[in-house]
Amino acid sequence: MPITKTTSKVDINKRRIINGEDADVIQLYPMRHTFAWDAYNTGNANHWLPTEISMQKDIEHWKSPTTLTEDERKAFKTVLGFFTTADSIAANNVVLAMYRHITSPECRLYLLRQAYEEAVHTHAYQYIVESLGLDEGEIFNMYREVDAIYDKDAFILSFNEGIFDGNFKTGTFEADQKFLENMIVFSLILEGIFFYSSFAVMFGFQRQNKMVGAAEQIQYIMRDESQHLNFGINIINAIKEEQPELWTPEFQTRAINLVKQAVDLEAKFAAEVFPKGIFGMNAEGFRKYIEYIADRRLARVTLPLQYNTPNPFPWMSEAIDLNKEKNFFETRVTEYQVGGTLDW
Repeated sequence: MPITKTTSKVDINKRRIINGEDADVIQLYPMRHTFAWDAYNTGNANHWLPTEISMQKDIEHWKSPTTLTEDERKAFKTVLGFFTTADSIAANNVVLAMYRHITSPECRLYLLRQAYEEAVHTHAYQYIVESLGLDEGEIFNMYREVDAIYDKDAFILSFNEGIFDGNFKTGTFEADQKFLENMIVFSLILEGIFFYSSFAVMFGFQRQNKMVGAAEQIQYIMRDESQHLNFGINIINAIKEEQPELWTPEFQTRAINLVKQAVDLEAKFAAEVFPKGIFGMNAEGFRKYIEYIADRRLARVTLPLQYNTPNPFPWMSEAIDLNKEKNFFETRVTEYQVGGTLDW
């Protein structure tokens, strides 16, 4: 990127999420998108590492012939198999799509933090697999072998392809809409919908006092992902404000239809992976929960609700209560400084 010598200072009014190159992407100040700075500081305050969490109880549970049923073992491994690739897809999108095209310096700063957190999540899955002595090839290759995982991953990646192309550039109506569509698929769908039946299963283990170390790691991962989701929604809404011409009725209809497709894929995933249900949750309950979550995502970007389904798993509100998290080094519960600001 060439640098021009000048005494002129950056005009904050020229800062843009995309297409703001004229406002100097190297200078952090003046800061227009303060939500990104807040997210960056939140991430730093909530830093964690998987190795700080003991897996001893999980090892005992996994080795025990009676603690876990075969259905529970299958569900645990399949959910883990989905998580391993989902975070890799998320990391690739952050580095190869979002960072390349976003021109807000403070947003870029947070994206570096987000990319690191995706790496921590991948570390967590490897830590769980290694601790339990699972077959790495089976878990990490599951997205190629299990149709319900493959279908979700293929859906997401089909929208990444154009954005990842080295010749893709924002700056035209079509390209800017393509980028906005990618943000909807990446944030609302991957991070906002596709994780959630799997989160419910892992917290089901936690409620049964089983696989508690793995479940605690997933709880911290969910806290991070909720912040990623919140950031992505802020990006979408900021682009809508800065470039309202992109938010056409046709585009809004397309976004709603994509969310509906995602709900169907996630419901299919739950029905195929947990055909007998698990921990009192059945296919119908998973479907309703996914619909409930989808409506909340749509509302955050001012799109109309499609399902009006009540939450069938109210206990999930306790599992994802981001105001309270267990301190790694103490037994007491401590207040996290920002988690409660997130809108579920």
